[in-house]
Amino acid sequence: MFLVIGESVALIVALCWVFTVLAFEQAGKKVGSLSVNIIRLVIGLIFISTFTYFTTGYVFPVNASSETIKWLALSGLVGFVIGDLFLFQSFVDVGARVSLLILSVSPPLTALISYFVLGETLSTLDMVGMFITISAIIFVVYNKQSASERHPHTIRGIIFAIIGAMGQSVGLILSKLGASEFNAFQATQIRIIAAIIGFSIFFFIRKEWKNVFKALKNKPAMKFITLGSFFGPFLGVSLSLVAIQNTAVGVASTIMQLNMILIIPFSVILFKEKVSYKEILGAIVAFIGVALMFI
Repeated sequence: MFLVIGESVALIVALCWVFTVLAFEQAGKKVGSLSVNIIRLVIGLIFISTFTYFTTGYVFPVNASSETIKWLALSGLVGFVIGDLFLFQSFVDVGARVSLLILSVSPPLTALISYFVLGETLSTLDMVGMFITISAIIFVVYNKQSASERHPHTIRGIIFAIIGAMGQSVGLILSKLGASEFNAFQATQIRIIAAIIGFSIFFFIRKEWKNVFKALKNKPAMKFITLGSFFGPFLGVSLSLVAIQNTAVGVASTIMQLNMILIIPFSVILFKEKVSYKEILGAIVAFIGVALMFI
């Protein structure tokens, strides 16, 4: 029963990521990815604090142990701040679909990091799956780059997406360490609070606050940020912790990668984007590669 719950929740998370990515891509093009990053966390914190108050009686997770706070705070800094800082800019530079394809390297990367950090071994099938996934990503990115050479930030966007994938992998492992038996929504609260602190320091150093206040006045962008904050920091991130609490991390990660398949029809229907057969083929092959690692 727990496996069914975990897998079902992971599928919901995959759909949440589609709406999140599309919303933040549009918002980032209007006000910049930096402003989107911190605004969506604050809005997400409002959503989740309201939810936890009515479900647990706590506005903030004061019932968490120091050990739980430590791991989840680190997860928030690595996953939200470092990982998402680069990933969100890649959405703007190369688009949501290509960024998600590169992000599909996160599950095999997580398995690789787990091997060195947690001592988990990789089977031959794991390594074959990693090879297929990375090969598919290179294939799609190469074709995307050749078709958009006029874009000055294509290479930068690819590199940033890779860094984002690394941040997500490490953040997921840290989340597993901190939230194995803790309320998933309260765990997300801790991660978000740590991330807001991290971004605030970064914004003071970069003197970016004026851009944030300017972004708050952009009503179209704020609508997209609010939508993305609901499906992302509030619902998607919290449910991803529910998923890994009720099934294997690898299984949940694989199902969540369905977003790179699900995003294609949404991009076509909502934003009239043209999708080549190579991108569709690459998305399918990349998913097959990820799935092979967890059979």
